[in-house]
Amino acid sequence: MTTVTDLSVLEICAGAGGQSLGLEQAGFAHAAAIEIDPDACETLRLNRPEWDVIEKDVHDFDGLPYKGEIDLLAGGVPCPPFSIAGKQLGADDERDLFPQAMRLVEEIEPKAVMLENVRGLSTAKFAPYRQSILDTLDELGYHADWQVINASEHGVPQLRPRFILVAAKKEYGEEFHWPEPVGTPPTVGKTLLPLMKSRGWEGAAAWAAKANGIGPTLVGGSRKHGGPDLGPTRARAAWLNLGVDGKGLANEIPDESYPVDYVPRITVQMAALIQGFPADWVFSGRKTASYRQVGNAFPPPVAKAIGKAIRKHIGASEVPVGEETSERHLRAV
Repeated sequence: MTTVTDLSVLEICAGAGGQSLGLEQAGFAHAAAIEIDPDACETLRLNRPEWDVIEKDVHDFDGLPYKGEIDLLAGGVPCPPFSIAGKQLGADDERDLFPQAMRLVEEIEPKAVMLENVRGLSTAKFAPYRQSILDTLDELGYHADWQVINASEHGVPQLRPRFILVAAKKEYGEEFHWPEPVGTPPTVGKTLLPLMKSRGWEGAAAWAAKANGIGPTLVGGSRKHGGPDLGPTRARAAWLNLGVDGKGLANEIPDESYPVDYVPRITVQMAALIQGFPADWVFSGRKTASYRQVGNAFPPPVAKAIGKAIRKHIGASEVPVGEETSERHLRAV
């Protein structure tokens, strides 16, 4: 079998590695991952010690040393400027990092760009802002397109709509083919049953049968706002319909001492599974800090699907089935 060579990715606002992992599975090797949050940086280092994790504000990151060396510039820029839960200040919000992303595109000149944000950015209110991003990319030599992608379309047991920008140098053609949906995702019950029954809780099977749908979008909050719960009142009500107490997170999995009709809370590890992380992905920090990382993550399966589409668009080799992980696993014997 021919050896598959990883493409390179430089990722800003990498968080706890949801997008990072998905892009790795799509065959991209990290030249660097930039993140300002210390807990998230430690999470990245714990799971991928070989990566160059740079703990720095994106405003202070210089892309010029990477000029011409990067295939994909990716990132999940902060969502509060566009979130319906916030004031939707857009460009007037100091947390808006799209200008910094555009600066890095100009400095690095990657073959392709992938940036994700909340669905709020897709609303009519931000049409002029979106157009300004497209105009900037056009001037820099890129064709670009926006698309709302539901995580549930790619095997993730929650709806989680995200607004994705993909751009590629004009030499690769104008039409980018977005990934097709893969079918019905597993239910919350099916996803979490192995953990729910792992300590002997006799009510686990009946609970899983009730949790027969996908979950609402997980909300991680920020350091200033939000805590270890599953979101606002409407979201918590939706979780309760699935048999989950969304008012907080559990410290432990129910055991044989819990009544069969107990309404459980989920643990951070369970929330990570609902987000599409693998069971062995480790999160650094205390419960609130860990859940913040999980709730704010970009689901790895979605990043993988879009990463593979970008790989195809820029003419790279497809990653063989079963070998879609890091460079360590991409080398055939």
